Amino acid sequence: MAGAPSYDSTRMHNGPAAAAILAAGIGSLALGIFAFAGDAIPSLSQAFVFWRPTGPLSGVTCTAILVWLAVWLVLGSRWKQRDVRLARVNLASFLMLSAGLLLTFPPFMDFLQGR
Repeated sequence: MAGAPSYDSTRMHNGPAAAAILAAGIGSLALGIFAFAGDAIPSLSQAFVFWRPTGPLSGVTCTAILVWLAVWLVLGSRWKQRDVRLARVNLASFLMLSAGLLLTFPPFMDFLQGR
């Protein structure tokens, strides 16, 4: 059809969406690792106290949010014009989300610490 727009020139890449998904998985894993480390290492627990009424939870969550945002920013800029394999990104994100969730579950953290 004459005058029809070319879909190749306006095609959207899935890289930015994949970056958001993977960053969420990495941020979730970071939250679990920071929560576990803050519980296991008393000096680190004190370093995570950003706001005294909430204790180490304030630093754990703020630091995990910073990791999530940094990863999203870096991956989003690197994958802006790319197509990535979403199945791999989704699987990796799901596994990291699962691991992060397990690491915030007190009985599992106690088991890993030998309590």
